[in-house]
Amino acid sequence: MKNIFILCLLLMLMACQQQGMNKPVTTQVTVEDAQAFLDRVEETYIKEGEYAARVAWVQANFITEDTIWLGAKSIEKMGALSVKFANEAKQFDALDLSDDMRRRLNIIKGSLTLAAPDDAEKNAELAQIMAKLEAMYGAGKYCVDGECQNLGELSKTIAESRDHKALLEAWQGWRTISPAMREKYKRMVELANEGARDLGYDDTGAMWRAGYDMPASEFPVELDRLWSQVKPLYDSLQCHVKTKLTEHYGDEIMGDDGMIPAHLLGNMWAQDWTGVYDLVKPADAGSTLDVTALLAEHEYDAEKMVKTAEGFFTSLGLEPLPETFWQRSLFTKPQDRDVVCHASAWDIDNLEDIRIKMCIKEDYEDFVTIHHELGHNFYQRAYKDKSILYRNGANDGFHEAIGDTVALSITPQYFKEIGLIDEVPASSNDLGMLMQKALEKIAFVPFGLMIDQWRWKVFNGEISPEEYNAGWWSLRNQYQGVKSPVARTEDHFDPGAKYHIPGNTPYTRYFLAHILQFQFHRELCKTAGYEGDLHRCSIYNNQAAGEKLIKVLEMGAEKPWQDAMEIVANSREMDATAVVDYFAPLKVWLDEQNQGRDCGW
Repeated sequence: MKNIFILCLLLMLMACQQQGMNKPVTTQVTVEDAQAFLDRVEETYIKEGEYAARVAWVQANFITEDTIWLGAKSIEKMGALSVKFANEAKQFDALDLSDDMRRRLNIIKGSLTLAAPDDAEKNAELAQIMAKLEAMYGAGKYCVDGECQNLGELSKTIAESRDHKALLEAWQGWRTISPAMREKYKRMVELANEGARDLGYDDTGAMWRAGYDMPASEFPVELDRLWSQVKPLYDSLQCHVKTKLTEHYGDEIMGDDGMIPAHLLGNMWAQDWTGVYDLVKPADAGSTLDVTALLAEHEYDAEKMVKTAEGFFTSLGLEPLPETFWQRSLFTKPQDRDVVCHASAWDIDNLEDIRIKMCIKEDYEDFVTIHHELGHNFYQRAYKDKSILYRNGANDGFHEAIGDTVALSITPQYFKEIGLIDEVPASSNDLGMLMQKALEKIAFVPFGLMIDQWRWKVFNGEISPEEYNAGWWSLRNQYQGVKSPVARTEDHFDPGAKYHIPGNTPYTRYFLAHILQFQFHRELCKTAGYEGDLHRCSIYNNQAAGEKLIKVLEMGAEKPWQDAMEIVANSREMDATAVVDYFAPLKVWLDEQNQGRDCGW
């Protein structure tokens, strides 16, 4: 900025001399300047975005010191470009522009996840920190006497064991990877906040909240409204699960504060409780489908699972995945190197080179996850003809919700149509299925909300670096009624044990997705002409539902999300009552079970 200022000053002096110092010279930007700027930004992002995506793909699939270095350099370059363009976009704020031009300029200014400071050295430092944090997570292992376990192995223990000591060791073991992240994360917050302030935001959290087609101050209020609609159902579920776990593990392990120790819920982060289904299921639920066993029986491998998920989307009228998808995706964990196994969908060239990266297990959980990830890919492909600035979801919750909406159609009817079962089970089995789904979906909702609640408080200083861990557990206690199984101090950094913290991925999108997917599902089922219990509906192979969905996908981010919502849900507001509708039979049963119990925390 210093050199630019000097250059401008020299030009002004020269102009003044030529005009005999009669009056100061001002430079006014025009609509044509704004259009030329947008053209230049789009051309640059198309070119540089593909290069950055390829570098990121290599780094995630071949974790070495060299790829970490390359990744950092790429992040540094893209970060500098994004900040440069965001700052340049501000010069057009006062112009009278078309809605389309104004929207694209706002996207340029507001689409940064982390804004690097307008300083080359600090930009490079931030890029190095970001690359290192993600690599630390991807290569994380818990080692004892030379024997090491990775996240997948530790998660398997958490999911399958009923031995309290083994669960505790696995839970604590994974969290040994994150204390070393703490100082790097602290510095990252400082740098990112400086970059956000350079762009006119109070802090990074304020910058994130500005990207939802509504005043940033109103967005947290909207989240609270949605949470209040779901909270009664969550409270009923938490009370029942706590009671059943107490029966199994005893008061000494559970405690008497109404909260659930985090290591007992079958998931490394206690965000998905399906691992304890057998302990909490209704006694009269009947047998639920063992989809993992059915996949094995029908000889499903990783590729066949992906092919099946692709078939769901093509049944709705979408084009099959390109051949390059099958050639370039990663489906199984390599034996010869470290990779980031966290499931993700990739759009390499913003056109046809779409991929997924997963270490697929042949089980029900990954079968559902594949449908979710392909939701991203089909969305990416549907809006490929839009401006590069519009090649995104209507909001980030939409992008997460699309695949999950499809996954809600993974019902017994769907299993019958793809040949996994011969007959659809009677509705007497529905209570067990709903419990299983609630342990996955409803258990997640407060977790999905609190992640960014923590980060926003970190970014604005409400949670200081000296309170990182205490603030984390305070929010988990408040929202989830979940607690640490052992005392934790500020020598720990438990937030870093969750990928999206070191990976710097905003998380509110997942909370929104868990609301939107049920709203989308309810409305698409109506479009499909379905009548009956919402949880039994599948839109598989329904062209009417597919046409409505495709319209939303093809819009990308060209219009405010409220416009997309109106198409898919006949409403301009997000509404969590569809969640309540879906789980209505389970809520009745839970309230019956909880009569006389000491609920709450």
